[in-house]
Amino acid sequence: MSKIMVQGTASSVGKSILVTALCRILKEDGYKICPFKSQNMSLNSYITLDGKEMGRAQVLQAYAAGLEPEAYMNPILLKPTTDKRCQVIVKGKVYGNTSAMEYHELKPIFKDMLKEDFMKLESEYDAMVMEGAGSPAEINLRDRDIVNMGMAELVDAPVILVGDIDKGGVFASLAGTMMLLKEDERSRVKGFVINKFRGDVDILKPGIDMIEDIIKIPCLGVVPHFTLKLEDEDSAITFNNKATNDIDIVVIRLPHISNFTDFDAFSCEEDVSIRFVRDKKDFGSPDLVIIPGSKNTIEDLLFLRDTGLEDVIKDYSNDNMIIGICGGYQMLGNTIKDPYCIETNEKEVKALGLLDIETIFEREKTMTRVEGSLINISRSKNSIYGYEIHLGKTIKSPQIKSIIKINKVNDKEESSYDGGVNLKGNIMGTYIHGIFDAPTFRQHILNPIRKKKLLEERESPSYESLREKELDKLAKIVRESLDMDKVYKIINLK
Repeated sequence: MSKIMVQGTASSVGKSILVTALCRILKEDGYKICPFKSQNMSLNSYITLDGKEMGRAQVLQAYAAGLEPEAYMNPILLKPTTDKRCQVIVKGKVYGNTSAMEYHELKPIFKDMLKEDFMKLESEYDAMVMEGAGSPAEINLRDRDIVNMGMAELVDAPVILVGDIDKGGVFASLAGTMMLLKEDERSRVKGFVINKFRGDVDILKPGIDMIEDIIKIPCLGVVPHFTLKLEDEDSAITFNNKATNDIDIVVIRLPHISNFTDFDAFSCEEDVSIRFVRDKKDFGSPDLVIIPGSKNTIEDLLFLRDTGLEDVIKDYSNDNMIIGICGGYQMLGNTIKDPYCIETNEKEVKALGLLDIETIFEREKTMTRVEGSLINISRSKNSIYGYEIHLGKTIKSPQIKSIIKINKVNDKEESSYDGGVNLKGNIMGTYIHGIFDAPTFRQHILNPIRKKKLLEERESPSYESLREKELDKLAKIVRESLDMDKVYKIINLK
């Protein structure tokens, strides 16, 4: 079976995007490819058509491979709830909440499962393109590793090592990583890639020759620094805080912000810029404020209170528009009740009081893909889609009207309603992540802002079409940067 694993000298060196590129390149060359990351730690997650949860990085990789995202591409997902605890998702379903040490003790149990599942996938695809996590040189984790060299050994996968030159020290990081690997692990590394290079490659070549001589593995290529409109991995995201276009949208940068990929679709809109703000002095005078999803809604609500952002948001709400997504929707209400102390020891917390709703956390987690339409909108194109990942049920007063009629849940016909808007129409919330991917909803939100600012109204473009074009650009950049003959030899494909 053909396979390859991309590991990195550290987090955010570009493993995810290089796996994405390889998936698209191999797809372009006619192969049936499957991305695979045994364990991902991320607050950016996604719900598959069968109602399972997985990391967003593998979703993009699946699209690059021309596949519908499936939870088996990311069998273990860790979602941090505090600095020392996380929710563990196994095969798309909640396994439980554990401390770091408790999870470390569970790894041997998961190892057999990962091998069995991987072997099944091998028989269904021409090749597997695997991604490691962090660095393989975390020597304190080596004995129970299931995501880097431990996983490569489990399935006998060759490894490409990636180093990031943009921050400096790439040669030291490559040499240091190789030095800390065991002899059998070093033998798995078949080549290295220098990523995010700016400048003249000819100036770099003497250093490449020297590092090849030191670590005894060949350089497969130098990938230039580039900017594309594609999702960033969690650790690589740069939260912009400056307005650069006519329409200024502020997203509150919560300490436990989740699914910040919800806002990537705004990159389709040439007159829109997104700012992430976590200090009231940076709030400014935006055209729209969005309170995003959160992995710890109560703690993030208290953050707004403690930092003074709550008062700023309330003042802003008098004459301006605010949208809450998932946890942000819950924060807009009157109260949040947590009778089982799922998030904190606070059983009831006063919320922002901007929508006449209250939320009660429940033990069971809602994980669904949904499709529907905006209510009371006469438009030929009126399609809303996305996914829900939340704890809790929200109860609305009669004055709060639903904004979305849902007609399909997990690809099955089902009728229900989502979200709420006040009578004035300027405060609204929804449980649907990815809702801005739908051109209908973006246009519904942005055109009234354009009209108010005397800007030309526009039809919102498809984010999916943009993503496909950007994936093709990514594949072209990486294909031209790497020695693909050597890469194909490592993968064991013609």
